[in-house]
Amino acid sequence: MEVTLIINGNRYSVSAEPDEMLLNTLRKLGFKSVKKGCDSTSCGVCNIHVDGKVVPSCAFLTVRADHREITTLEGLQERAKEIAAYVTAEGAEQCGYCSPGNLMTLMALFNENENPTMEEVKHFLAGNLCRCSGYEGQHRGIAKYLEVKKA
Repeated sequence: MEVTLIINGNRYSVSAEPDEMLLNTLRKLGFKSVKKGCDSTSCGVCNIHVDGKVVPSCAFLTVRADHREITTLEGLQERAKEIAAYVTAEGAEQCGYCSPGNLMTLMALFNENENPTMEEVKHFLAGNLCRCSGYEGQHRGIAKYLEVKKA
């Protein structure tokens, strides 16, 4: 099937199989921030935004994305760098495999709620797994980012 994907503001015409997942299509197109993790929507490493909402690209059919606004981390680099700097400063950036999905999830939360509480952050990130950090450093970095944004 021919589909038109609007990725980070750019149009791409691609041929996709009826059962092809958006994760695979995005990686074929060179969007390497979209990682492959569990293929069952339970780890968050493949999270992207479709029409402004977080979706796991491993379970989102490419044909469903036809003419929809898709955002990957490549499209949000400046804001992502700002948030990631706080997390990195807390020593939570280890292998980095989960980082793109975590950042996409956080940025979706911040788009909905500019000043979330840490409980809201933790709730929103509950589906994003990280094997390296233990989450505490990530949480400290996010809390500091939110403090600075409020000031």
